[in-house]
Amino acid sequence: MDMIMRMVLFGALALASLVQLTTAQTVHVVGDNVGWTIPISGAAAYTNWAAGKTFMVGDTLVFNFEKDRHDVVQVPKASFDGCNSQNAIGSAIMSGPANVTLDSAGDRYYICTFGRHCQNG
Repeated sequence: MDMIMRMVLFGALALASLVQLTTAQTVHVVGDNVGWTIPISGAAAYTNWAAGKTFMVGDTLVFNFEKDRHDVVQVPKASFDGCNSQNAIGSAIMSGPANVTLDSAGDRYYICTFGRHCQNG
C-alpha cells in the first residue's frame, strides 16, 4: 500500500511539472502591434496591455524597437514611478528586438531611457 501511495504521489508531481512546463512558455510582444515606442495614449497603453496578460516564469517578453531609437532597462518600482534609471537591474538592452525571459516570479518594471521617452509614456 505504501508503494502504491508513493507511485500515485510521484505521478501527480510529474503531471504537475509537465503542466507547468507546457503552460509557462508564452511569448508576449510588449505593446502588441504598437511595439516598444511612445504610444499615442501614453503609458496607459502599456498598463492596459499588461493588465490583460498572465505572465509565468519561463515566458519571454519581446520588446520591438529600432536600435539607436529606444532601449530597455529594468528598474525597481520607485525608479519606474520616477521615470529614472537609478538602481537599474542589469544593463540596458540597446538593440531590438530584445527578448527578456522571466526567470523568477514577481513584478518587473521596464523603461526607455532615451530623452523623455519614459515621461511621454
